[in-house]
Amino acid sequence: MAVKIRLARRGRKKQAIYDVVVADARAPRDGRFIEKLGSYNPNSNPAFISIDEEKALAWVMNGAQPTDTARAILSHRGVMYKKHLQVGVNKGAITQEDADKKYEAWLQEKDSKVQGKVDSLAKEKDAANKSRLEAEAKVNSARAEELAKKRLAIEEAEAATKAEASAEEAPVAEETPAAEAEAPAAEAKVEETKEEAPAAAEAPAEEASKKEDKAAE
Repeated sequence: MAVKIRLARRGRKKQAIYDVVVADARAPRDGRFIEKLGSYNPNSNPAFISIDEEKALAWVMNGAQPTDTARAILSHRGVMYKKHLQVGVNKGAITQEDADKKYEAWLQEKDSKVQGKVDSLAKEKDAANKSRLEAEAKVNSARAEELAKKRLAIEEAEAATKAEASAEEAPVAEETPAAEAEAPAAEAKVEETKEEAPAAAEAPAEEASKKEDKAAE
């Protein structure tokens, strides 16, 4: 029976996640499998890969053939390199201790590269966020200045309107004292008229007394 190491798709539409499985070559892609070795998520950056290296190495050493994508994933996790070292150990070209040391050194170097990529992406993300915040701050500052200008223009317009209103009311205030001055003058004329009236009443009385005196004579 031909055995392959391949990917089995799962997950949502346009958000596919894959299982790395060992399956019969005649089985459907997403059908029955013999054993699950790990998972692969290409949606993250960098892509998330989780593999049981010992099981994968055992299947590869027993003749399981990985597909191109599965081979790339196994190479990324060092399974194919470990197979190469193990073949050398089996042939006597290298000791198991040396093979383990080489594999550990390679794995550390690989992990440092992956971590470097993660750190680089994080720095780029921080720089992008910082530039975005600075751009937003500039836009907000420009908006604040524009609002301040509009508010100042409104205040100036209101002040001008109040000044015009006070200028229109000023002549009315000046005319009020003149009207008050005319009122005492009218009162004085009324008093003079009252004084003249008794005088006019006294004159006929004097004439009547003179006539009586002449009649007595």
